[in-house]
Amino acid sequence: MTSLVRSRAVSHLVLSLVALGLAGCGNRDLTDLQDYVHQTKLRRPPPIEPLPEFTLAEGFLYDPRKRRDPFVLDRETAAVIPAPSAPGGIAPNPHRPREALERFALDSLIMRGILQQGIAIWGLVQAKEDKTLHPVTPGNYLGQNHGRIIRISEHRIDLIELIPDGAGRWLEREASLTLATDQKPK
Repeated sequence: MTSLVRSRAVSHLVLSLVALGLAGCGNRDLTDLQDYVHQTKLRRPPPIEPLPEFTLAEGFLYDPRKRRDPFVLDRETAAVIPAPSAPGGIAPNPHRPREALERFALDSLIMRGILQQGIAIWGLVQAKEDKTLHPVTPGNYLGQNHGRIIRISEHRIDLIELIPDGAGRWLEREASLTLATDQKPK
């Protein structure tokens, strides 16, 4: 016998055994499965718990004659608020062109490092949404509160922000970005 005939005979034998094994797996008696399904359908479902009772809150009529209008400044509140400062106080320059990093909130900006050449120093700032490193120097603006950079050191960028006080005036607030040592650029 040649090897080709021998390998065909072996393959026919293996296929015959597999077919015989699969034929023995079939069981047409499904009565045990049908009994189980029937018993499961006969079970009663557990009772549904009743909805909890809610107490209704009592309503009341708002009588504006007995209460002050929350949208009108009364004398007591006006006495507590300092008088507006004279024109010419601190305020952001509305005619100044906005810089690229002013569209991001300060907490979404990350200081990645510095570049220094002689006495000139640049801070490297990256926004979480913007993957570009932006070089900044003292005098540049960043953040949404008109933050002007006043100082750059190895580990932080200091700035002064202008915050509205709600009465038409602006207050200065110090803020800073610190060097991100534990965060990897994304």
